[in-house]
Amino acid sequence: MDMQSQALHSPSLLSARDAREAIEAGLLTSEELVEGCLDRIEELEQSIGAWAHLDKQLALDHARQADKFRSRGLPTGLLHGIPVGIKDIIDTSDYPTENGTVLHQGRRPTQDATLVSLLREAGAIILGKTATTELAVYSPGKTRNPNNTEHTPGGSSSGSAAAVAAAMVPLAVGTQTNGSLIRPASYCGVYGFKPSFTRISRYGVLKQSSHLDTVGVFARDLDDLALIADVLMRYDAQDIDMTPTAPPCITKVMAEPVPANPRFAFVRTPRWDAVEQSSKDGFRELIDAVNQAAKDTVSIIDLPTQFDEIYRHHQNIMEADLAQSFADEYQNGKSKLSSELIEMIERGTKVSATEYDSSVSKKIQYSNILSEIFEEYDAILTPSSGGPAPSGLASTGSPEFNTIWTYCGNPAINIPLLQDPTGLPVGVQIVAENGDDGRLFRSSRWLLELLSD
Repeated sequence: MDMQSQALHSPSLLSARDAREAIEAGLLTSEELVEGCLDRIEELEQSIGAWAHLDKQLALDHARQADKFRSRGLPTGLLHGIPVGIKDIIDTSDYPTENGTVLHQGRRPTQDATLVSLLREAGAIILGKTATTELAVYSPGKTRNPNNTEHTPGGSSSGSAAAVAAAMVPLAVGTQTNGSLIRPASYCGVYGFKPSFTRISRYGVLKQSSHLDTVGVFARDLDDLALIADVLMRYDAQDIDMTPTAPPCITKVMAEPVPANPRFAFVRTPRWDAVEQSSKDGFRELIDAVNQAAKDTVSIIDLPTQFDEIYRHHQNIMEADLAQSFADEYQNGKSKLSSELIEMIERGTKVSATEYDSSVSKKIQYSNILSEIFEEYDAILTPSSGGPAPSGLASTGSPEFNTIWTYCGNPAINIPLLQDPTGLPVGVQIVAENGDDGRLFRSSRWLLELLSD
């Protein structure tokens, strides 16, 4: 189906870029696009449960305003008229933000998070708030995997990943403190981008850990991922951990020809034994295919043995920070918290200041070791998850294949390249040097083009 036919008959299936082109060409209005997405939600939401808050009339009103704005010939932004889903731990002035817990039921912020303001400035339509796990930690919410509703979508950005995978919305925003973005992208079979640490403002986003929290995005292709990343990767003085740097201009960098064929290091990580055999086989076939198409592109390397300890350091930081960030919820609403979160908070209170400071300071040591790898390789290939989405809804799966890159702050992209024998998606994670987000996208584009030839 060509873009014109799709714009007329199935607008929700359009990529964000194609939808923008259709709107600019007069083949589609934002109102029609939003209506198409809402129709898709009405068709599938009962079985998937991707949304926490929807206001159809509000979304349509904003779409009509976008159409009127454009009809006047006024300047429009990169996402003008394009609907976006926002994880329900990110403040929005016109929707509730309840953080996946009954303890925050009815919470209505009066101000947008910085990233929401940037989306509105770019002309995006906030379609609604996507479902999250409890306080964006591990206890599952209502969302199911669109590929098979008997399987988890991952977490904690479960609704954002599922909504994009089900073509309810072309773009969505999520967060990651351990594996909350890349893992659900892998399980749901969509593209996910966790940028370098603090490259997207966290002002107005639920705080778990200031040393780990990272905002990222979901899309159904790499171009759309770059498009929304370019909108959001702007300095914000209100996020005190951000530093003033020039925007990475990802779309521009991604389009540049590579000066030489990129070199990839396939890193199994210390948790390789936890990868399912079918996924191990898939990675071996992928490496062989890449090296056959471009000789000596991928080398298999192992991380130094001290990386075995990185999981403990991450846990020390995350759980100690959870104990501080959710102290009020624990003290005043413990009976309404999951047993898993209670255990994490209570372990966090037992992390000594010495242990905590040591775990924070070691981030530099680990990052320096990774920097040595990136002196020789353009990017790292590694599993996004241990396999396809696990069956059942009692767990959101393990984040262990994301921990290293979150702890060290490296940018990472999930690319849905593999499948298990039943057809469930399995993601390939591509990781780059901290701050090298544009190069990460360029290397990813090169790899996709190589495999498509």
